[in-house]
This record gives sequence, structure tokens and C-alpha cells, in this order.
Amino acid sequence: MTKSTTNRLRRKLLGAAGVVGVTPYLAWAETLLPTPRQSTGPFYPQQLPLDDDNDLTRVAGRVGLAKGQTTDLSGRIVDINERPLTGVRIEIWQCDANGRYHHPRDNRQAALDENFQGHGHAVTDAEGNYRFRTILPVQYPGRTPHIHTAVFPSGHNPFVTQIYIKDEPRNAQDFLFNRIPVERRPLVMAEFRPTNGGDTEFKAQFDLVIGATPKQA
Repeated sequence: MTKSTTNRLRRKLLGAAGVVGVTPYLAWAETLLPTPRQSTGPFYPQQLPLDDDNDLTRVAGRVGLAKGQTTDLSGRIVDINERPLTGVRIEIWQCDANGRYHHPRDNRQAALDENFQGHGHAVTDAEGNYRFRTILPVQYPGRTPHIHTAVFPSGHNPFVTQIYIKDEPRNAQDFLFNRIPVERRPLVMAEFRPTNGGDTEFKAQFDLVIGATPKQA
């Protein structure tokens, strides 16, 4: 989610509430809307793979490339005041191009793509940037295409959400997507654009805005 989209959404919410120009709300109006939380889901790895870098399309020790449409996923992680979160771990995990997760609880009959890493992590740079090479998310029974992501801010609980494809028709029937208020759904969607050349087929940017996530005792 880009800053301009977030700001437009924030102005829309303020206008709907009738508080634009009201002094007590000015400080709040200058902050970014936090990315909505979503559930971790049942397929977070029980054990992280030995090869757990930010390229999910190749697995160390194997010569094959993951099936699916190779995608460059990048973005920034900031707080509600738009300050970058630096040196922060971010993870993603998703099903392979056959709709299978690398998880023992996923017992669907589709073949497992052993060349797909399934889970990866990156660490944000000084500007809060992160980057992954993965595949375009695909549908599996009961869910619209999506990518799970978790951010681990220092001193706070992990923040978990899901990344959805903008303008994907199947989003409208997805039970988890529909739990997000309509006006906040743009905050969990990314535009996956064809690259028209190069070593990736799609490119997407997804920025995360992390609100307060106090550490549990």
C-alpha cells in the first residue's frame, strides 16, 4: 500500500467522521493508518526450512526452479509516524503453484513442489525497505490468492497480516478478506504488475504500517 493511497483513505475516513479541521483530531490526522492485522493461519511452518533466505523460488541443494510466475515483492515497513523500522525481520509464507503448503497439516492430494522454499525472511535496511523473490500467489480450496507476512519489531509482539492481489475477483468471496472493514481493505492489497521482460514475470510493492504492538508479559 503506497503512502498516497493511505493518505487518501485517511482523508476519506476523517471526512466521513465529520472531524476534518477539528483541532483535537489534527495530531491523529497526521499519522498513517496501520495495516490491518490478520490471522497467522494453520500453515505457519512448524520448523523453519534450512534454506530460509529471501528467494523462495530456489532451494539450496536443488537445481530446479519453483513452478509458478516469478514475482519481485518489495516495500517498506514504517510506524504510524512514517518512521522506518530498520533492522526488523519480516517473513512471508505461501502455498506453492500447485496450491500446497510445505506443512504436514496440508494433506491435499496436489503434488508438492520441492523446488519452492515455501517460507523466507528478510531484514529491513536503514530506510525500512525489504525485498523478496517469490511466485505470484495462487488460489487453493476455500481461499483467494494471498501471501502471509509477519513482522517482528524489537520489543513487541509479531505483527501478522496477509497480502492480497488488487482487483482479484475471488477476494469478494474470501471469508478472511471480508472480515476487514470495506474502507480498510485497500491497506492489505498490492498491485501485481507484469514486468514485460527480465528475470521476473511480476512486480509488486506492499508497504506495512505498524501500530502499537505491546510485548506480552
